[in-house]
Amino acid sequence: MDNQRNLILAVVLCGILILGYDAGISYFYPTPPDTEQVNRATTPEQRRSADIQENSDAGPSATRAAVEADQIATAVDLDEALASGNRVRIDAPRVEGSINLVGARIDDIELKDHRATVDKDSGPVQLFAPAGTPIQYFAQFGFVGDGTQLPDAKTVWKASGDVLAPDSPVELQWDNAQGQRFRIRLSIDDNYMITADQTVANMGDGPVVISPFATITRTSTTSSKSTWISHSGPIGSFGGSVDYGPDYKDVVEETAISGAADPAWIGFTDVYWLGAMIPQSGAGLSTGFRSLGNDLFRADMIYNPTTLRPGRQITRTSRVFAGAKESGVLDLYQDQGISQFGLAIDWGWFRWFEKPILWLLRQIFSVVGNFGVAIILLTCIVRGLMFPVAQKGFASMASMKAIQPEMKKLQEKYKDDKVQQQQEMQKLFKERGVNPVAGCLPMLLQIPVFFALYKVLILAIEMRHQPFVFWIKDLSAPDPAHILNLFGLLPFEVPGMLALGPLALLLGCTMWLTFKLNPAAMDPVQQQVFSIMPWVLMFVMSPFAAGLLLYWNTSNLLTLAQQKYLYSKHPQLREAADRERAEKAAKAQSESKA
Repeated sequence: MDNQRNLILAVVLCGILILGYDAGISYFYPTPPDTEQVNRATTPEQRRSADIQENSDAGPSATRAAVEADQIATAVDLDEALASGNRVRIDAPRVEGSINLVGARIDDIELKDHRATVDKDSGPVQLFAPAGTPIQYFAQFGFVGDGTQLPDAKTVWKASGDVLAPDSPVELQWDNAQGQRFRIRLSIDDNYMITADQTVANMGDGPVVISPFATITRTSTTSSKSTWISHSGPIGSFGGSVDYGPDYKDVVEETAISGAADPAWIGFTDVYWLGAMIPQSGAGLSTGFRSLGNDLFRADMIYNPTTLRPGRQITRTSRVFAGAKESGVLDLYQDQGISQFGLAIDWGWFRWFEKPILWLLRQIFSVVGNFGVAIILLTCIVRGLMFPVAQKGFASMASMKAIQPEMKKLQEKYKDDKVQQQQEMQKLFKERGVNPVAGCLPMLLQIPVFFALYKVLILAIEMRHQPFVFWIKDLSAPDPAHILNLFGLLPFEVPGMLALGPLALLLGCTMWLTFKLNPAAMDPVQQQVFSIMPWVLMFVMSPFAAGLLLYWNTSNLLTLAQQKYLYSKHPQLREAADRERAEKAAKAQSESKA
């Protein structure tokens, strides 16, 4: 009766897990709610940030009602916004788009090498987009200060050229007719980096106080979800370490979060994309994140104010990265002096394993030309390299099984004297040359390696939109073939974890076979739970990316082959487990009769 009751409880808990998974994810990773308007600042840094707020139409200036009214008034279609005049075209090897001369904004960035959808005829990814559009995300350069008229969000700058290209920088100019001349010289490299030299010259009769600034504003409605394995949201490098801590919800709750000392870069990250600002090295500045309400957020980078006497000028050089989180590109910028920039990818603790694995995956893909095949071959290589470790663990298990009868005798003989029992056990281990923890150490060594492989497949942008075979057109997306709607023949969408595809079904079968082949002796309840677990995990893992399921299936098949081989080399493992299983079954039968 107890076994039946435990089994029913296990089945009920598994059902709750399956049905409540989507609700749990929505609870733990919710969309940031609307927020009240930012309070009026009181510190010098907050006052300068508030000055930026007043010089920008990206957010509110008084109350939440004003925010919503402004949002409604400026809501525009993307094509309509980009069709307006006063733009300088961007044409670089890997990005294209335009600069809005109204407000000196970089608000149109498309990534030439990355498609928006899996359809090969789809356009490129639109990363930056103008304010008021559904995907608004842009960088802005400007000046705040005292003692003179300053450019604001409505200022129309004059451009020195029509196209910003790697060999063709563009200078934006504005004269306030009060003696101050403002310039922003923009240049772009062959990847994703735009450099802005912000200069103000005081040709007037009296001193003025100026603070150049740069901001990145974005909506969180189009952001990827932040999870325990991959951070998405505000990000920055401060004091030589990357802060993955705050997410959009944190910024909403705090209204504004100040950046720590010694900032190297600051911005917003998604799983595959990054918008970040890099300040001038050695220049004094303050940074932070701010909630603007209505799912809008801003990263600030404000240089310390400088008093400009007549005839003097200052220049501050900032950079904006707007592009894909390609490990090689980020590492290249890090080698050029941007501290910790390669860690914009949330590698975690095992990055020393993950980066070599990603490099090997790229090399295999360059040879075979199919990313799914590359995942299979990479999994085989990693499992092959770890095979000696697994073999050593099995040998240790076999040694322990061989002396198990003697261990039981010692346990019975000294059951009332635990100290003596331990001493005799240690003596037995030493005589037989057995290390009782040697079987665990190989397993512990394998954990970081296999976790690193798993995380590489989640973070690697190289897997995005890569096909495998037949119906799998995108390995970074869930398996599109769903068994419950007969692979699309029935006219309904299968929800959440019920969307079982062939890869998920194969995963359940291979996991069941793996558990079945394991000779470890278990009591009846454990056996029942382990018999259910593969099918529960099959539902849990069905929404995961097809590339991950392909990796798990390959790993399970290799595990089966490895177990078959090692058990053939150490038959005493299976014999001992079968003997223990028979003894437990006989004992359970005798207890039931009693």
